[in-house]
Amino acid sequence: MADAKVIPFDDDRSRSGGGSRPARRRTGSGSGGRGDGSTAPVSALPGGRLPGPSPEAGADPQEPQQPQEAPESRESPVGEARGTDGGWDRRIAGGLAFLRRRVTGDYEVDEFGYDKELTDQVLMSALRPLADKYFRVEVKGIENIPSEGGALIVANHSGTLPLDGLMLQVAVHDNHPAERHLRLLAADLVFHLPVVNELARKAGHTLACAEDAQRLLELGEIVGVMPEGFKGIGKPFGDRYKLQRFGRGGFVSTALRAGAPIVPCSIVGAEEIYPMIGNAKTLARLLGFPYFPITPTFPWLGPLGAVPLPTKWTIQFGEPIPTDGYPPEAAEDPMLMFNLTDQVREQIQHTLYKLLVQRRSVFF
Repeated sequence: MADAKVIPFDDDRSRSGGGSRPARRRTGSGSGGRGDGSTAPVSALPGGRLPGPSPEAGADPQEPQQPQEAPESRESPVGEARGTDGGWDRRIAGGLAFLRRRVTGDYEVDEFGYDKELTDQVLMSALRPLADKYFRVEVKGIENIPSEGGALIVANHSGTLPLDGLMLQVAVHDNHPAERHLRLLAADLVFHLPVVNELARKAGHTLACAEDAQRLLELGEIVGVMPEGFKGIGKPFGDRYKLQRFGRGGFVSTALRAGAPIVPCSIVGAEEIYPMIGNAKTLARLLGFPYFPITPTFPWLGPLGAVPLPTKWTIQFGEPIPTDGYPPEAAEDPMLMFNLTDQVREQIQHTLYKLLVQRRSVFF
């Protein structure tokens, strides 16, 4: 595998890169008549009353009509069972319809390869138990994400493996009233890994370059970026919750060009899932990875050591920083980009410290 490289965020180069069952109807040879021409006898309703004349049949509209009792239900036990299991029937029918669309190719992806149906029905369903039951993610400040229009969510990055980005994606979709989807910007290494490449594209992730980010924001999407990159996710355990450098402020420039608000996001809990106590740099170079983590359980326990610790997570979204009030040329002002970048970083760091003080323990 070629050496992995991180494309700077402010690089303006181009991307490389079933049917319902029909109702059963009763039939006859005439309207209320018999086949031999004689009139069929009128039978009483289940309540014991014969149907009276209706106003349309010439009855006096001033004369009060006798109320007719509702007929008794004639559902069979089979019908009752079908009503009881209706939820499962719908799920099975929906699943079969989904598989049919997958096989026949009758589904849509956008220009970045994002498959909304696959993400909602498969990927989110697979990640949701991890977020809800294993990490027990608590979400705060979800109202700071706009209900419509583009916005850029900027978050800290940690955890040795990028599970924080996936949990952030589930948190936005499942907790926002509008069930908005987060489109994450990922490093080029993600798109060089087999299988991971395809899944990342299907889930809505795209290359972390300015062109893709601006295009998504202009389309009204919620875009997520973690400016620390590999410096954040691969930092040693002793530097946990200490933000690394945020680059040259390319994400601020992109938000300014699109006029999209910047929403700072702080994630607590991801730092402890894989406590990184060492880095096998030689092995990392041989494999083409930016680092090769050594944790208390990996590689000593083999595949079992890759199981993350069940820490308690908190994700908090801060107040958005508007960018639509700046002139178009502001995106080229390095001093403004530096100030806004520092403002976002300081807000994330301050919230991290506040959440750490409020946390009872790592696991509860």
